[in-house]
Amino acid sequence: MTQVEVRPQAGEPVRGVQEAGVPDKGLGGNSVGLMGGAVIGVSTVAPVYCLTATLGPTVGEVGLQMPAIFLAGFLPMLLVAFAYRELNKALPDCGTSFTWSVKAFGPRIGWMCGWGLLVATVVVLSNLAGVATSFFYLFLGEVTGSEAVAALDGNKAAHILTTLVFIAIATAISYRGITATKWVQYALVGLQLTVLVMFTVMAITKSDEVAGALDFSWSWMNPFGVDSFAAFTAGLSLSIFIYWGWDACLSVNEESTGSAKTPGRAALLAIVVIVASYLMVAVAAQMYAGVGEKGTGLGNPDTADNVFAVLAEPVMGSGLGILLFLAVLASAAASLQTTFIPVARTALAMSSYQAMPASFAKVHPRFKTPGRATVVAGIATGVFYAVMTLLSENVLIDTIYALGLMICFYYAITAFACVWYFRGELRRSTRDLLVKGVYPGVGGLMLTAVFGKTLYDMWDPAYGSGSAVFGVGSVFVIGVGLLLLGVVLMLAMQRRSPAFFRGEVLTQETPALVVND
Repeated sequence: MTQVEVRPQAGEPVRGVQEAGVPDKGLGGNSVGLMGGAVIGVSTVAPVYCLTATLGPTVGEVGLQMPAIFLAGFLPMLLVAFAYRELNKALPDCGTSFTWSVKAFGPRIGWMCGWGLLVATVVVLSNLAGVATSFFYLFLGEVTGSEAVAALDGNKAAHILTTLVFIAIATAISYRGITATKWVQYALVGLQLTVLVMFTVMAITKSDEVAGALDFSWSWMNPFGVDSFAAFTAGLSLSIFIYWGWDACLSVNEESTGSAKTPGRAALLAIVVIVASYLMVAVAAQMYAGVGEKGTGLGNPDTADNVFAVLAEPVMGSGLGILLFLAVLASAAASLQTTFIPVARTALAMSSYQAMPASFAKVHPRFKTPGRATVVAGIATGVFYAVMTLLSENVLIDTIYALGLMICFYYAITAFACVWYFRGELRRSTRDLLVKGVYPGVGGLMLTAVFGKTLYDMWDPAYGSGSAVFGVGSVFVIGVGLLLLGVVLMLAMQRRSPAFFRGEVLTQETPALVVND
C-alpha cells in the first residue's frame, strides 16, 4: 500500500498550514464530532475492565471509602483536562502533550513528555491484549460450558498466539481510518455502558437478599474517612490509573470537526461519563457484596483481580451474567483498538517536527491515517508481550505496575506546560487565571506528589510481583529504566536531528513550524 510523507524538511517552507497555525500532516479532517470523540475517550479508558480489576484492590486499601477514592482520583484528571482543553484551543496539534510541552519548555522536556506517552501506551496495549485473550477464553468457556475451553488461556502457546491475533485485528482497524474506529467504538462502548447500568440496578435491587450487604451511606463519599495517609495514597494511585486514557480524544483533534474546541469538550464529556459510571458501580457493588474478606465480599484477596467474575452470576443470573464477561472482553478489545490512536499520532507529530525518524511521518493516502506508525506500534506491542510472557510473568506484571509512573510523568508535564505557556494571559481575567493557571497547576502538583510517592514505594521489593534486582524493587528498576531509555534515545535523536533540538523546527515563540520566506 502506497503511503505519502508529509514531513517538512529543514530550510524549506511548510505547505498547507491550517488556520490555527498547525502544519497539515495529511490526516483526514472533519471525521470526528463531539460524540465520536467522547466515545473514543471512554473506550480508551476501558471502564468495565478497570472496574473488575480495581474494585477489589481499592477496597483492600481504603475499605468503605472506595467511592470517595474514585472521586479523589477524578479531581486531578478533571484539573488536567482543563489544561488539555486550553492548550488544544491554542494549538490543535495531534502531538498533544509532546507539541505543547515543547512549546512551553523546549525540545528536550517536550521530547521526554512524548516518550512518556509512547512507552506507557505500548505497555498498556500489551496488557489490554492479554486481558482480552483471557476474557475471550473465559467467555467461550461460559458459553460452551466447557472447562477445557476456558483452560486454554493457561496454555502459554495458545494464549500468546491469540493475543497476537487480537493485536493484529486492532492494528488493522486503526490502520483503516478514524471513521472505522469510531463506528466500532459506538457499538462496544454502548454495550459496556448498558451492561454496567444493568449490573448497577440489579445489584441495588438484590442488595437486601444476601449476607454481608450494606445500606448506602453518604460517609462512603468522605475521603477523610480513610484510616491512614499511606492507604489514601495507595488508593489514589489505583484511582488515577483507572482514569488514564481519556486524552485519546485530543489526539484526533486534527481529524475533528471544530478542531480547536470539539476535542476539549469531548474530553470533559468523557471524564464525566467515566466518573459517573465508576461511582454508580462502586456504590452498587459495595451495597450488594459489602467489603468482607470472604465469599463475594469485595475485600476477598482471592477474587480481587476480577470482581465481576465472582459477582456476575449472583447479581445478574446465569443467563445475563454472561453479558458481564462479554462486556469485560468488549472493554479490553475496544480499548486495545483506540489506544493505537494516541501512540500513532504522537509518533506522527514527533516525526513531522523532526524529533523522530522520518518514516513515522508517512500517512496513508486513502485512509488518511499514520499507517507506518500504527503498524510499528502493533509490531512493538506484539513483540513486547510475547517476549515478556516467555521470559517471566513477574517481569510483565511489574512492567504494568510501573505504568503509574509514566502516566503521572507526562500528565503533570502537560499541566505545568499549560500554566507556563499561558503565563502572560493569567492576569487578563478571573477565568484565565483559573482555567489556564490555578486548575492545571493544582492538578500538576497533585500528580507530581503521586509520582514521588509511587517512586518511593517502588523501591521496596514487595511492590508489584515481589521480585528485586540487587535489593531494589523490580518495578522501580523497570519504571526508572524506561524513563532513562528515553533519555538515551533522545540523545541519539539529538545527533541525528540537531535542528529540532536547537529549537529551529518547533519553537516556543511561533505558533507552528518556522516558515522560511
